[in-house]
Amino acid sequence: MMGEELEVLTLDDFDVAGKTVLFRADLNSVVIDGKVQMKERIVENAKTIRELSEGKAKVVILAHQGRAGGNDFLPLEQHAQLLSKIVDLTYIDDIIGPAARAAIRNLDNGEVLLLDNVRMLAEETLDKTPEGHSKSVFVQRLAPLADIYINDAFSVAHRTHASVVGFPKVLDAGVGRLMESELSALERAVHRIERPCVYVLGGVKPEEVFDIIEFALDSRKVDYILTAGGIGNLFMYANGMIPMKVDKSLLESVSRAKRIQERAGNKIKYPWDLAIELEGKREEIPVEQVKPNQPIYDIGQKTIEKYSEIIKNARTVIMKGPAGFYEKEDFAKGTREIFKAISNSDAFSILGGGHTSAAISDVGMDKREMANAHVSLAGGAFLRYLLGNRLPGIAVLKRR
Repeated sequence: MMGEELEVLTLDDFDVAGKTVLFRADLNSVVIDGKVQMKERIVENAKTIRELSEGKAKVVILAHQGRAGGNDFLPLEQHAQLLSKIVDLTYIDDIIGPAARAAIRNLDNGEVLLLDNVRMLAEETLDKTPEGHSKSVFVQRLAPLADIYINDAFSVAHRTHASVVGFPKVLDAGVGRLMESELSALERAVHRIERPCVYVLGGVKPEEVFDIIEFALDSRKVDYILTAGGIGNLFMYANGMIPMKVDKSLLESVSRAKRIQERAGNKIKYPWDLAIELEGKREEIPVEQVKPNQPIYDIGQKTIEKYSEIIKNARTVIMKGPAGFYEKEDFAKGTREIFKAISNSDAFSILGGGHTSAAISDVGMDKREMANAHVSLAGGAFLRYLLGNRLPGIAVLKRR
């Protein structure tokens, strides 16, 4: 059973009928001009909320939006409106006050209540142990009103926040469906790797990618590392393949890339050709024709074909970051074709980190085309799990 395999309890382990369930959701979304956008994580969390409601649970949703002081730090009123398109609920602009506590006590079986942004409580983000958080006013006020705590917010599993680690210390606790699917996929990608194992690493954050490569090399379970985007450019520069102006902030990254290359040998693959912009249009050129400081926006057709062939023969594919400047239609091709190669492969694939999930729909693909791939909706937690790091929000849920 999946719950046992993951060492945490899932919804299958609880009889929720008539029980009050504190449900830590992941509703944090993009805010454009003050308007909260309906994102996939809201839709996915709503499915678990609906399952609990249909199981006659009294559901109390705990969630956050943004960080204190940020432009996207908002009450959850708009989230309530978005959620209500999928599941019936009541919203209250209170968290631990008398109004919130009375609303929780008055819930009937199957009813859903959304409390306000938990990060409006200073206690939520204090640097405390799970034990310390369990003694906070936040937890002490709400826990006595509940029977079960369920965390479905994988994206905050790496945070030692009160709503993530405090409640499981004092309530029976487990994971929701979204968290369950994230953990199952990551556990398989990290601990039950089938070979050949291929990493596809793009994007523009070198430190994160270097950490992933070194961890993969340490595990001795990686066969190929396909580089693209800013990461590919950095490795090519470090190998003297392309001219590039490197500022002081990138010097350490260049020397680290050289050290990694010496260690990895021919496991690391670089583009054979690249896409540049010429008179406003996409132009593909061989790597050796790149001029000093010429902006590179995508991988070229030859690279797409060679990378796709490696992906086709893989048994496990782990992808982080896009292959190029996919936001610009002329340069979305590399990212789109890599996604297609993954969707056509028989490999078990996991994609995540930053913009990878958004990129799938942005380049014109349907998530259903990626049926054999798990697309993670988390950034930091995805990365930390991939690196074998302990996630406090998961550790506190493990069966004792």
